[in-house]
Amino acid sequence: MQYSIEVNNQVEIYDINKVAKQASGAALLRVKNTVVLATVAREDTQVSEDFLPLTVQYIEKTYAAGRIPGGYVKRETKPGDFETLTSRIIDRSLRPLFPKGYAYPTQIVVMVLSCDPEVDLQVVALNAASVALYLSDIPVNAPVCGVRVGYIDNKFVINPSNSELKTSALDLYVAGVKDELLMIEMRSIATQKDEMMPIALDPMMDPNLGGEVIATQDMNEFSEDLIVEAIAEAGKAILRASNAYEEAFSQHKKEDAQLELKPEIENESIAVYLDEFYKNEVKAAINQMAKSERAGELNKIAKQILTDEVAQKEGWEEEVVSNVLAKFKKKIVREQIINEGVRADGRGLKDVRPISIETNILPNAHGSCLFTRGQTQALVVATLGTDGDAQMYDMLTEKGAVTDKFMFNYNFPGFSVGEASPLKAPGRRELGHGNLAKRALAPSIDSDSPYTIRLVSEILESNGSSSMASVCGGSLALRAAGVDTPKLVAGVAMGLIFEGEKHAVLTDIMGLEDHDGDMDFKVAGSKDGITALQMDIKLGGISLDVLKEALLQACEGRLHILNLMETANKNISVNEEILPKLELFSVDPGKIVDIIGQAGKTIKEIIEKFDVAIDLDREKGEVKIAGAQKSSVDAAKDYIIQIVSKDGGKGFGGRRGGRDGKEGRAHKTPEFNIGDEFEGEVKSVVEFGAFIGLPGGVDGLLHISKIKTPLKAGDRVKVKISEQKGHKISLSLAQ
Repeated sequence: MQYSIEVNNQVEIYDINKVAKQASGAALLRVKNTVVLATVAREDTQVSEDFLPLTVQYIEKTYAAGRIPGGYVKRETKPGDFETLTSRIIDRSLRPLFPKGYAYPTQIVVMVLSCDPEVDLQVVALNAASVALYLSDIPVNAPVCGVRVGYIDNKFVINPSNSELKTSALDLYVAGVKDELLMIEMRSIATQKDEMMPIALDPMMDPNLGGEVIATQDMNEFSEDLIVEAIAEAGKAILRASNAYEEAFSQHKKEDAQLELKPEIENESIAVYLDEFYKNEVKAAINQMAKSERAGELNKIAKQILTDEVAQKEGWEEEVVSNVLAKFKKKIVREQIINEGVRADGRGLKDVRPISIETNILPNAHGSCLFTRGQTQALVVATLGTDGDAQMYDMLTEKGAVTDKFMFNYNFPGFSVGEASPLKAPGRRELGHGNLAKRALAPSIDSDSPYTIRLVSEILESNGSSSMASVCGGSLALRAAGVDTPKLVAGVAMGLIFEGEKHAVLTDIMGLEDHDGDMDFKVAGSKDGITALQMDIKLGGISLDVLKEALLQACEGRLHILNLMETANKNISVNEEILPKLELFSVDPGKIVDIIGQAGKTIKEIIEKFDVAIDLDREKGEVKIAGAQKSSVDAAKDYIIQIVSKDGGKGFGGRRGGRDGKEGRAHKTPEFNIGDEFEGEVKSVVEFGAFIGLPGGVDGLLHISKIKTPLKAGDRVKVKISEQKGHKISLSLAQ
């Protein structure tokens, strides 16, 4: 059975009951030339634990793009970061649909079988998975829809093509069902330098800002109003698609299987007993700041209850007491916030926990920042490299390998929450948090930066939003490494609690509030607007007015944190001695082959001789030299200039740390006779010798083995030609 559904700027062609018919549910979806297969399978036996055993795997097949996997093993192996992050998006969007008490092992697999480079794979994958789940015998009553919203030429575009998305200033991904939003991810995208877009903060948040503020390519931020408007557009698109899916597929949905749902463990008598005799003890346990301490206190209370005479006469079991106690704790936390405006740790709803910041505490790292907020602590370290250090990876929608010059790695060891768990490779959570921090900071990094930048966040303590601490620490670690970012970027985690007609928005939530709240979302940005957003909604139907209220309160918290970060920024002392030195200059593109030499011999000699890294751009004629010492970089640059100056030609224009940045006219290398003597000026002194100025505007190298007394730049010394190979001139001291 085939259905063609035209919705949200794309035609989706679904084949159902055609393939994978032994799965609980399956859907084959085609959009343009992209084809994905989504399947749902479940076991018939429940797990004993009280959790939803859902596994989501999104898999890209390289044959989908007409390619064979690279590397030694010619088959798909470990999933890449994009596959892992897409699996996480699908999981976060579909998990809320399962009924409470569902405990059957369930697997959702999405395979990309054919890939059109213009089709958004994350949108297609979620929609296919949602339809497959809806068609299955699992009691899920409505299909989820995912949409992406772009902002192109000051207009919102629903589901832009991949080419259009590259010209968009906004990348907003929203998943929902009917009129309920479930998951939101947003990032701003740097536009061209001559493009501008309006942004505005609420003047009440910052009296110095109002009306329209112009953001250029350096930083591309969005106002709270514009984000809410974009989410509203996404909500309309989700409602359209969700209704279309339900209308098309409801008649093909399998009858719900007769599944046993685990009942909630409740005992009203225990709840009354807790409220009467242990309320103060539970409040005291809640106020324990660390998760491990709080859990320990609650365990003590549970054990104390079990020793009471009433518990023994009534025969209360430990599991029941612990579960009722956990629910009672949640009730106390929420009531205290809603009715008293006081949180478990005594803070008001808008208060940010105390913050301390130290920079460059690691003497041999390029840049570092220890950012501590309450009991969450991130040590973020910046490392600067060259083009050769960039991360390369394959994407089905791109013809060749993609090079990424900005990396963010997030690590979450068990000791950060007091657990003695083994260290292992980063999982989906770590990759997701690192990706969020990267998206938040990317707009603050110049796309033309000559450096490859890697940030690593080591979480040393965690009690709420270590990802946002990573954003704050990462922004300052960049400054500590001498990276000239236009603005600092901070992040804050927000929470939302609903009780009846009342609601409360919480700034800088801790782990307890994340666990017991109805929504948590993370907002990052500069003083002028939002650069990244991630939101998971645990209850449906949140109004846009409440969402806007939460975003504006997040703005207040972000500005508070940014003020503290600005103070810390003023006290940064960049360790110039350990930073890599870099020269970027231009030569005649036709001379690049001379720098490379036959079979790469010349460039290899330069790299070994001067101990530098060299990157060449054949089309632009750009030469990038990086090394640990400025003298070596300068010497390598001078050496290359001599090479390209042979037989005349264009000069060079230096930038990014070049000596003078001026353009010059190269000279033809004069021919010398062996033994010719000259008196020349010492141009520069390097580890392996000194460069001496010779007639004709060229330099010769006086090796250190031939220097008898120390030399410095500006000295005059008498030398003679000992060897000349074209532009390469070796000298010795004249008698």
